[in-house]
Amino acid sequence: MTAVMVPAERLPRRRRPIGLYLSVAGLTAIVLVAVFAPALAPHSPTAQSLENRLLPPVFLDGGSWTHPLGTDEVGRDLLSRIVYGARVSILVGVLAVAVRMVVGVTIGLVAGYYGGPVRTFFLRLGDIQMALPSLILALGIIAAIGPGFTNVVLVLGITGWILYARLVVSQVVLIRGLDYVNSAQLLGASNRRVIWRHVLPNVMPTVIVYASLDVGMMMYTEASLSFIGLGVQPPTPSWGGMTSSGQALLATHWWVSTLPGAALLVTLILINILGEQVRDRLDPKLKVR
Repeated sequence: MTAVMVPAERLPRRRRPIGLYLSVAGLTAIVLVAVFAPALAPHSPTAQSLENRLLPPVFLDGGSWTHPLGTDEVGRDLLSRIVYGARVSILVGVLAVAVRMVVGVTIGLVAGYYGGPVRTFFLRLGDIQMALPSLILALGIIAAIGPGFTNVVLVLGITGWILYARLVVSQVVLIRGLDYVNSAQLLGASNRRVIWRHVLPNVMPTVIVYASLDVGMMMYTEASLSFIGLGVQPPTPSWGGMTSSGQALLATHWWVSTLPGAALLVTLILINILGEQVRDRLDPKLKVR
C-alpha cells in the first residue's frame, strides 16, 4: 500500500494589531512633543508681534518657515501654541480621569463589598448627580467657582466618579461570592485585606479599559469648556481656546482655528483606537461582536 500524505492543517494566522501599533506610535509622539515643548517650539507661545499677525502657513502663498503654521490674530506663533496646547489637553485628560478613578473606585469597592445601606446611599447619591448631564453640571460649578486649570480638573473629576463607582460595584458583587474570596475570609483575612489584595486587582482591568476611553472624553470636555471661555484661561494655550479665538476668522484666515482643532481631532481618534485595542485585550467580553 502506498501511504497517503495528508497535509497538516494550517493554523489561521493571527492578525497583527496594526491599529494598536499606529495609535501607540502616534500618541507616543504627541506625548513626547508635549513633554519637550520648550525645546521643540520655535517661539514663545505667548509672545505677540502685531506686525506678523495672521501670517499664513508655509504651505500657502505668503507663508514662511519662520512661522511654519502661521500666526494668530495678535501675531503669536501657531506651531508653538499647538505644541504647548498639547500639554494642557493631555494633562487635563489624564488628571481628571485619575481623580475620577481614585474617588469612584474607592467608593465602588466599599459600596460593593459591604452592600446594604452603604451601597444604597452611594448609588442614590450618584443618581442625584446623574440627574443633570455631566457637562451641564460642570458648566454650572465652574461658572460659580471660576475657570482655570485646577478648577477644570477637579470639577471634571468630581462630576464623573459615579461612572467608575457603578462599574466597580457591579464587578465587586460578582467577585465577592467567588471561592478564593470566601477562602481568604475563612482564613481570617480582614475585610480591608480582602478588598485591597483580592478584590481590587480583579476589577482593575475593566476600570483601565474604561479609563483609556475616558481620557479622550475629558480632553474633549476641556476643549468645549475652553471654547466657551470657562476652561483654561488665556494666555495659556489650549486647543479648545485657540479654536474659539479663531472662529471669527474662518472665512478669511481658516488656519487660526482649524489647525488646533485638527490636532485635537487626531489625538482623540488615536485615543479611541487605543482604548478599543486595550478593551479587546484586557476584557474580551466587552468586544463588539
